[in-house]
Amino acid sequence: MLLNFPNALTCCNLICGCMATGAAFHGHFHWAFLMIILGAVFDFFDGMAARALHISSPIGKELDSLADVVTFGVAPSAMLFQAFGMVQYPEWLQPVQAYLPYTAFLMAAFSALRLAKFNLDERQTTSFIGLPTPANALFWSALIVGQPAYLASPRFNAVFLFLFMLMFCFLLIAEIPLFALKFKDFTWQNNRVKFIFLFGVLLILPLFLDAKTGIDPTAIAMIILWYIALSMVAWKFKLN
Repeated sequence: MLLNFPNALTCCNLICGCMATGAAFHGHFHWAFLMIILGAVFDFFDGMAARALHISSPIGKELDSLADVVTFGVAPSAMLFQAFGMVQYPEWLQPVQAYLPYTAFLMAAFSALRLAKFNLDERQTTSFIGLPTPANALFWSALIVGQPAYLASPRFNAVFLFLFMLMFCFLLIAEIPLFALKFKDFTWQNNRVKFIFLFGVLLILPLFLDAKTGIDPTAIAMIILWYIALSMVAWKFKLN
């Protein structure tokens, strides 16, 4: 039974992704967001369980990638598909208004490419090359849940959403190193970028704190933008 425990957790991740996708297509964004978060939790613990039990199998690796494509590729793409129906369309773009939402599934394709590259890339043991798919999924789901009024406002439109989506598709497969939040020790010299990141998180969270509703999901989207920006600065100036 223990031999199948990590795969059972991976299947839970897959189920969460399927539920998130279904919820997104019905416009239940908060439920989809929660399912993506829960899927990320299962994704974290299935790997931890496999390492703790010293279990590694080809089927587990393939199953993990399949689950991640659904939870962190298809589910946020479904939310983005719906978001394209919320935004304003300039007059010149209205002839393709019915078709543009389908471009959201480009993100699912690029997420699959990102996962395939990760499986074959031996450089990504202590850091990432390109934006991890869970971070991308959490960014989009948190943004759509946290800022529906802004997405639907005249200040934002389908062109911005499309270009923003393309930028994140590029980040998924870009040859840009992004740090992993793993600590081998807690010295400043070896972890300064991670400590700076955590300090920034502590500054961001109070900005999105509401006494009645708690933390606005937008905080997660802003934290991921901070993570991307800091990773690029660290890469540019060789701070790692």
